[in-house]
Amino acid sequence: MTLLAIDWSSVAVKTGQFILSFSILVVLHELGHFLPARWFKCRVEKFYLFFNPWFSLWKTKKGETEYGLGWIPFGGYVKIAGMIDESMDKEQMKLPPQEWEFRAKPAWQRLIIMVGGVVVNILLAIVIFIGITWVWGEEYLPVKNLKYGVYTDSLARSIGIKDGDRIVAMDGRAIENFGTLEAELVLHDAKNLEVERDGAKLVLPVPDGFIKQIVKHKKFGGMVFPRYPAIVDSVGNTAEFTQGKLIKGDQLIAINGKSFAYYNEFEQLKKGYEDSVITVAVLRGADTVNVGVKVSSKGKLGFFAVSPLSLLGTVTKKYTLFEAVPQGFSRCWETLDRYITGLKQLFTGKVAASDSLGSVISIGNTFPGVWDWERFWTLTGIFSIILAFMNILPIPALDGGHALFTIIEMITGRKPSDKFMEYAQMVGMILLLGLMAYALGLDFWRLFK
Repeated sequence: MTLLAIDWSSVAVKTGQFILSFSILVVLHELGHFLPARWFKCRVEKFYLFFNPWFSLWKTKKGETEYGLGWIPFGGYVKIAGMIDESMDKEQMKLPPQEWEFRAKPAWQRLIIMVGGVVVNILLAIVIFIGITWVWGEEYLPVKNLKYGVYTDSLARSIGIKDGDRIVAMDGRAIENFGTLEAELVLHDAKNLEVERDGAKLVLPVPDGFIKQIVKHKKFGGMVFPRYPAIVDSVGNTAEFTQGKLIKGDQLIAINGKSFAYYNEFEQLKKGYEDSVITVAVLRGADTVNVGVKVSSKGKLGFFAVSPLSLLGTVTKKYTLFEAVPQGFSRCWETLDRYITGLKQLFTGKVAASDSLGSVISIGNTFPGVWDWERFWTLTGIFSIILAFMNILPIPALDGGHALFTIIEMITGRKPSDKFMEYAQMVGMILLLGLMAYALGLDFWRLFK
């Protein structure tokens, strides 16, 4: 990949969506710590979006709190007086506890302050999913609508799926939403797929270890896709015609005398004709018409095809606000369940860490190259749940680690020493920084590979 081959406008849109989404999540998460800390009369010394070692991009002080914007986009923090956190302010901890310090508060108040960020992220995800369901509903492509079947790549063909097949069931369970097919295959570790081929039903076994191949293959966009004819929706200004022209409704059926029936076949046949003039045969009503057109250096003919969603027909379920509320809770739980299932597969070796782990580069790349508010809020809701789950893990340096020590204190009546908490924080920070460095390294390796 060269720098000139990168679509920088797409990168800019992805980056903008990532920064906005991440800022919303981090600010609200830290607000979940900030507000209860203030309610319980703790002094909050700093409230930062992103980390700010050595310097800040912006800062201002209001009252006892310094608000600022750091330059390392890996999170954010609130610095609460008397709390052992990532700031590792050991000098303050050497002094006797003051009434406005975190360490001077009862255990139950400290626990609420610690879990406040996680609670806010869960509530945020629920609200987002309720809003998405209410505003946009649920649109999907039913498997039964794939009247032309699917077209496949080499991975799908390796387990026996062929172009034209309709995948109708997984482990005996009917598949309704085509868009969730591969995710369901991975998450449920399916053992077989049922397909319809030439009017007959066949059961295709899924070999052991296949989900590893799917996860590794995801950078190519998938293994099965809807098959549909190549029909012109509109023609752009860049189209160069030498004989006749393409018009809306034309169905492309041949290139230089080589026939095809579907859009994926058209894409294959036009390869190698860059910067050349070709003759395209189209069906126009009851007639067959030949059109001469120049293929651009990027392999484009200058027209936009009718989308498969329009041709095949999607289903949209609409919800009232009252109906959207339980759906929002349900989507929140389903998102968490899928994430936990993915982690289990990672730790059991069913999915390779090198194929599934990623840093901010991978996260940012999940956003679309054009601004899409439905997709933006969906990803923000998903990341909010992930952020909540990761933070509640009982690992020192995370909210869950602090909460665990506080719960132990509440049960045993014995508070861990400040020295123990310092060492635990250091160990946790080393583990987290190591994981972040590993994930970032994987992203750079994939990028340059």
